[in-house]
Amino acid sequence: GLVIDGRTLEHVLHDSLQNTFLELTEKCRAVVCCQATPLQKSVLVKLVRSKLKAMTLAVGDGANDVSMIQVADTGVGISGQEGMQAVMASDFAISQFRHLRKLLLVHGHWCYTRLTNMVLYFFYKNVTYVNLLFWYQFFCGFSGTSMTDYWVLILFNLLFTSVPPIIYGVLDKDVSAEILMELPQLYTTSQ
Repeated sequence: GLVIDGRTLEHVLHDSLQNTFLELTEKCRAVVCCQATPLQKSVLVKLVRSKLKAMTLAVGDGANDVSMIQVADTGVGISGQEGMQAVMASDFAISQFRHLRKLLLVHGHWCYTRLTNMVLYFFYKNVTYVNLLFWYQFFCGFSGTSMTDYWVLILFNLLFTSVPPIIYGVLDKDVSAEILMELPQLYTTSQ
């Protein structure tokens, strides 16, 4: 790992040392920046996002972390003694840092699989409906007549096909939370 303080980070974030710093950080499993200013934190996240083309996650618990959380792809605020500014600026809020692992590995995995299956559901649902309209045009001699009333067209997506996504989105859990916590490798398969 690499530990760097705020004064050293200020020198590293200049244009001449950015590439060297990024090459060094790529070789480390973890990089910890301590006593950094809010501007340094946000610049560091921007640097990693732009130069390494990586998805970033910022975790903070106070007002000094707000700019970093807003710059990151995903922001997680920890509600605690330093107030609620980080929570208000974040995408997700947790009460303690130890809940971050469950948020990422369990709920992140479930979210990926649900979104993937929902995209497929909507794709195939619309293909089925358009296919039905296409073959009806052969029956009516390509006259452009509609085979259904307008209210059916309006309510098709709104009511008739909305129950499966709602049920699926609420109830689907392909792997239990306990297994996902024991095998973190399953997170990458859902991506």
